[in-house]
Amino acid sequence: MHASPTWPVLGLLLNALVWGLSWWPLREMQALGLHPLWSSGLIFGLALVVLSFWKPAAWQQLLNTPALWTLMIAAGLTNVGFNWAVATGDVVRVVLLFYVMPAWSIPIAWWVLGERPTRGALWRLALALVGVALVLKTPDTPWPWPESASDYLALMGGASFAWTNALLRRHHDTPSGARMIAMFAGGTALSLGLAVVWVGLGHTTLPTDLSWWPYALGLGLTFLASNLALQYGAARLSAHTTALVMLSEVVFAAISSVALGVSELSARTLIGGGLIMLAAALSAWPSRARPLTPA
Repeated sequence: MHASPTWPVLGLLLNALVWGLSWWPLREMQALGLHPLWSSGLIFGLALVVLSFWKPAAWQQLLNTPALWTLMIAAGLTNVGFNWAVATGDVVRVVLLFYVMPAWSIPIAWWVLGERPTRGALWRLALALVGVALVLKTPDTPWPWPESASDYLALMGGASFAWTNALLRRHHDTPSGARMIAMFAGGTALSLGLAVVWVGLGHTTLPTDLSWWPYALGLGLTFLASNLALQYGAARLSAHTTALVMLSEVVFAAISSVALGVSELSARTLIGGGLIMLAAALSAWPSRARPLTPA
């Protein structure tokens, strides 16, 4: 008798809901004077402290596993890119550009894992890139090119997320606690390090006004809960089902941001976003296609 997938699916939906709505507290904290780099570092730092008490031995495992240090960088770039972009740019546009991640997974998996792409994968890559071109092309721009820092950050975050996933697969035999510590440590260290640099360059200030702390505490604890929900659901469902359910994050982000008036849905964005989502959904669907072989 098979266990019901209801609770695992609900766990994944909870995780997607938290990330899909995370733009709101991040923007609220920015409105109170806390730069997204500071907020990301503080939020992931809180999670890192909790994890350190939960799995203290994981630090030694991380220090003894240099291969995971690259994972720290990849995870840190993912969090910096997404959180900074969603706090400053058009939420729907940012989330769609971030979810080009399955397209970046194709060349990155070839590079990191030696997995040659299938013909279907190349078609999905082309489909996603057409969607990106439609999202990026605006009436004011002659070419479909990123027009703001948030566009670049979202694309970088998605590519880094694909890199993170490839590294997790490559190092699947390392202790899970060490991998978790590496990811949260990377998000904390890179965010806070860049925040200090940003202060030095005069682009932001030190977080002296503490009026933002309820948002940071609430979001940090919510991220921890959503991560537990993700682990619960992903451990009980197939990988492709997990990936398909997680695409609901785009829906949550789009509905909430449009409803609160911080995003607009043009026909071009809807069509381009639909192509990106279709490519992501197809990449999550199980396939028996064989990889391309040299002629």
